[in-house]
Amino acid sequence: MTYLTVPITATNLREVGEQLRRAAAGGAELLELRLDYLEKLTADSAAQAVDLAKGIGLRVLATCRSVGEGGRFSGDETALRNILAAACRAGTDYLDIELAGLERSGQAIPQFTPLSPERVILSYHNFEGLPDNLDDILYRMAGYTPGVVKVAYKAQTISDSFAALDILRAYQSQGQQAIALAMDEPGVLTRLLAKKLGAFMTFTSLDEQAASAPGQVMLAEMKNRYRWDSIGPQTRLLGIIGWPVAQSMSPLVHNAAFTTTGYNGIYLPLAVAPETKELNRFLDGLLERPWLHPAGFSVTIPHKQHALDWVRRKGGYIEPLAGRIGAANTLVFEQDGGVSAYNTDYLGAMNAILEAPGMSREKLQGLPTAVIGAGGAARAVIAGLVDARADVTIYNRTIEKAEMLAEEFDCRFAPASDLVRLGENGTDVTTTQPTLLVVNCTSVGMHPNVQHSPLPAEVISKNMLIFDTVYNPQETRLLHYARRAGAGTIDGRTMFLHQAAAQFERFTGQTPPLDLMHRLLEEK
Repeated sequence: MTYLTVPITATNLREVGEQLRRAAAGGAELLELRLDYLEKLTADSAAQAVDLAKGIGLRVLATCRSVGEGGRFSGDETALRNILAAACRAGTDYLDIELAGLERSGQAIPQFTPLSPERVILSYHNFEGLPDNLDDILYRMAGYTPGVVKVAYKAQTISDSFAALDILRAYQSQGQQAIALAMDEPGVLTRLLAKKLGAFMTFTSLDEQAASAPGQVMLAEMKNRYRWDSIGPQTRLLGIIGWPVAQSMSPLVHNAAFTTTGYNGIYLPLAVAPETKELNRFLDGLLERPWLHPAGFSVTIPHKQHALDWVRRKGGYIEPLAGRIGAANTLVFEQDGGVSAYNTDYLGAMNAILEAPGMSREKLQGLPTAVIGAGGAARAVIAGLVDARADVTIYNRTIEKAEMLAEEFDCRFAPASDLVRLGENGTDVTTTQPTLLVVNCTSVGMHPNVQHSPLPAEVISKNMLIFDTVYNPQETRLLHYARRAGAGTIDGRTMFLHQAAAQFERFTGQTPPLDLMHRLLEEK
């Protein structure tokens, strides 16, 4: 069993009781008493905290983390041993002892605690990054204990997480127990895949304020969004690759769809830094670890073109549409080790435009259209609009990129600075039909930078149809300006839902529960 462990980080005994009750009600499976958080920490208060935790009816881990290991305890070794001994007398089930303190003292674990070695967690923390001598650290730890070893380090990139996953895999294959975590956002997958790989425990938090380490996922999200109770050894790995990804609704929508359809998968946010080499390193790492059961990945800014190039280098299958667009937003890892690339943005964008009131493929013919951006999403949108014979002009800050894209799709280009001239012709009062379609394919206005718009308000007139592919927030600043001006609007939800549904079908081979996906997105 992998214990879903909630650290109790209260500063006094009254708050300890409150946090304990919240953790139990939320579905915690083990409670970690962070004794070093207590403002008036003594052997007596440590024992009282353990008594409170034992009264909840869950297993208890007592931890007194030193300042050098990222905690708050600054006392000497004698004071530490007294506190740990008091926690043991009060009945803690497990005890955390730091490797650094053990090595400084030159003593063995039995001199620190009366607990049996199997109930001691020997821990190592590195808040700088992945240590070069990780194998040596594990070797030293093995010399001290036959029990559980814990290694936690800061992940500088998502690929740093593979070291922790490899540790869990190795210990699992040997029938031994370990805890291995990569901290911070790039290491989130080590927390969420811990149960799949048989870790002794993983750590979650009651809320952001109660977190005891960077990168902890909140308890409610672990239990609900990430389907903790459904994770097993054969659970397949899926997720959204991008930078940033914290704002993405994809994990919410796909994981709920997995639950509804009975698909055995977990869909994670995968923060892959913008450099092409980081994407290549991460995807290569997945291919090298088939025991992670990678199944499929959504790809967003800025990696859609990088992902297509990676599949091409691997000799994988590229859907003709994705090849023509030159970008992939969907990767499928086949069970035979092959990889495939697809583009569902095309379908999502065109459906969103054609579902707008009064729009049709016929009315798109010759319609002046401004596409803002020249990245992966823009490529799919431009391909669809050119296929529908719209009169497309690409606007981009880097004019050379816009020019290359315009030449590729046989349309016009202009610098982003020319966007302020879109409204110069004024409003045609003789028609209620859009005389200009504007599509934002950049991340401008995306959460958390919601105050920005790719177009100033004064440029927008009521005969424009404004389509913002950003879906979080639902009403971006651009769409707010458009509605205020009386222009038609298309928000990013429709595009998101159509492309996500197509991805779900690629990933699982099942019919997507579109009504559920739509409802969840509306509620969120």
